[in-house]
Amino acid sequence: MGEALRVGIAGLGTVGASVVRVLTDKAAELTRQCGREVVVVAVSARDRNKDRGIALADAAWFDDPVALAKKAEIDVFVELIGGETGIAKDCVEAALAAGRHVVTANKALLAANGVALAEKAEKRGVLLNYEAAVAGGIPVIKTMREAMAGNTISRVFGILNGTCNYILTRMEEDGLSFADCLADAQRLGYAEADPTFDIEGHDTAHKLSLLTSLAFGTRISAGDIYMEGISNITQADIRAAGELGYRIKLLGVAQRTESGIEQRVHPTMVPTASVIAQVDGVTNAVAIETDILGELLLSGPGAGGNATASAVVGDIADIAKASPGFQHGPVFGRPARELAPYKRARMRAHAGGYFIRLTVIDRAGAFAAIAKRMAANDISLESIVQHANGENGADRKTVILVTHETTEAAVRKAVDGITRDGHVVDTPQVIRIERAE
Repeated sequence: MGEALRVGIAGLGTVGASVVRVLTDKAAELTRQCGREVVVVAVSARDRNKDRGIALADAAWFDDPVALAKKAEIDVFVELIGGETGIAKDCVEAALAAGRHVVTANKALLAANGVALAEKAEKRGVLLNYEAAVAGGIPVIKTMREAMAGNTISRVFGILNGTCNYILTRMEEDGLSFADCLADAQRLGYAEADPTFDIEGHDTAHKLSLLTSLAFGTRISAGDIYMEGISNITQADIRAAGELGYRIKLLGVAQRTESGIEQRVHPTMVPTASVIAQVDGVTNAVAIETDILGELLLSGPGAGGNATASAVVGDIADIAKASPGFQHGPVFGRPARELAPYKRARMRAHAGGYFIRLTVIDRAGAFAAIAKRMAANDISLESIVQHANGENGADRKTVILVTHETTEAAVRKAVDGITRDGHVVDTPQVIRIERAE
């Protein structure tokens, strides 16, 4: 049996405490699986005296996580502090510079600095593992980085934020408003006191940017992601989707197009019969489309202390299993210096079906004007549904349009024209319809 793998952990919140607990409770099993002990020898957190319900008496305490990364007698540095800059970035850079392997759950850090950190890790010949940064306990990073050799990926998409998926599920199942479901998610601990990062799509965008780099061999470009959140989704949209045979999910989608790589995060209608439509609550799912394998769907717990800790421990175990002198694979599937520049696709060229909800003043000429705008932009309609809109007055109707495949530019131009014509009140709702098996 080899020498023990010495682990230092910075950040002892919910996830950090869970990691320590798993490494302690499963010590014997991990030793059998890895062929060596895995021991936490050093830790760092803001409050030394907080009772976390874990045994830390044998671990050296560091008030400064950078000092832990630089000076502690460790083989692996685990960063669970969070944040894209500041102390999290400083201590990861210090650990890599010192020749320590790094495990992190920090998607924001990687979305902002992943390529530079990967270059440092590869130059030093150490691992930078980040399974827990995307989709919690689902092993999507390992699958894409190690298990899909020879496959050319054409599209990767998924439900990457449990908070949003929980809210949309409750809106559909219980007929509640977005605001009520958000408040419930906050009460249950699924949403933060300030939920903006989740509900406006930023969290999903960070995760998607990492999947994009892995899928297409490009440099990370989180700032080039088209992004919409779910805060404007109403019960009218949920009901209409159900009537038309769809469910609404917040998806992150990355795909190759003729004009470049398309990255987008937005509410999406998926067919009720599709597998991804069945993913409810805080569960995450990632679909990967390839030329050899076809479509692979991975689903499971996307957040929470245990799910994230499972991914972190898995990354640590991979390091423990590696033989001395083992040549580690690239962080993003190919050497960081060889990642291609990111070329952003023209979003308005995106083609697909669209759901359009309009609140229309019920008067002569209104529906003819709407039809004229659609025809002028070469938009073919699959269906038109009208409902009386008692909430907004007897003289108004809710009109639902479902288009055949068309372009983003055509839809936006048509909707802008309809709005200028003065026949609609309220802001039109436009939701993309995504092809999903």
